[in-house]
Amino acid sequence: MIDLLVLGTGAMVPLPHRWLSSFLIRVDSSLILFDCGEGTQIPWRQYHWGFKRLDAICLTHHHADHVAGLPGLFHTVANAGRTEPMHIYGPPGTADIVTGLRVIAPRLPYDMIVHELDDGAVVDLPGGITARVARGEHGVPVLGYRIERPRRRAFDRDRAISLGIPVEQWSALQRGKAITHDGQEIGPDAVAGPPRKGVSFGFVTDTRPTANLHDLVAGVDLLICEGTYGGDDDGEKARAWGHMTFPEAATLARDADAGALWLTHFGAGMAKPDDFAGNARRIFPHTTICHSGLTGQLTFSDGYRESPDRVESGSVSGDR
Repeated sequence: MIDLLVLGTGAMVPLPHRWLSSFLIRVDSSLILFDCGEGTQIPWRQYHWGFKRLDAICLTHHHADHVAGLPGLFHTVANAGRTEPMHIYGPPGTADIVTGLRVIAPRLPYDMIVHELDDGAVVDLPGGITARVARGEHGVPVLGYRIERPRRRAFDRDRAISLGIPVEQWSALQRGKAITHDGQEIGPDAVAGPPRKGVSFGFVTDTRPTANLHDLVAGVDLLICEGTYGGDDDGEKARAWGHMTFPEAATLARDADAGALWLTHFGAGMAKPDDFAGNARRIFPHTTICHSGLTGQLTFSDGYRESPDRVESGSVSGDR
């Protein structure tokens, strides 16, 4: 299962009712943050997910509204008692950005390991998930992310019985370990059922809708995508500044056959993003307008499901 929490939905400048771009997931006991705009730690504290288990940060690009919250967050994580290394992923130049921001956060009790990624890179993240990235179009290097958690193949009880494997050795095979039976080594694949679909989501912001990103997010259970401008009237601005309108984001979700769409990264001139929801839903009905505190889950049993209310605690229920 992957738990999802929207922290900030703003673009360019924070507003009294809208924090800047940031999105948090929980996989088992690990937390992974996507982007870190100014003030990210404030809504994070409000929703009580804790800071110590922040194992990784994934950055889409280096504009201030996506990275300026990092130094304060680094201190908050340190004050929470973290000593284990933290991994930071981002486009080329990320190491210089982190080094520069750490001028005001020089002493931390944990190491930082920076990974610079380029188009097509695939990396393993904490919690048994993988990330694949694709380059977007924004005037500066920008990455879209596809996050996947594979599902283990089911244990084939009948196959184990037919091979004569004692019941007491089944648990090792179910954990993915090989066993020895009648002098022969038997691996977990020998008693595994057919492949099963895992869960996936895409995180795409500060970019035009490109073919590269369409391929990246094809078939995801959930696409979290920028909608900096609400309608076609702002299409010229979107093209000039490397962003998307609501209709463009909805078209990307529809054409990529995504299961659902969360719109985020709203321009400061859009006071009420909900007023423009129809521009997206007429193209892709399963669209949600994000707000700080919006939660959802990706589960093997149900795929994507959205929580009906804002999260008020760190406790999230659901099938694992």
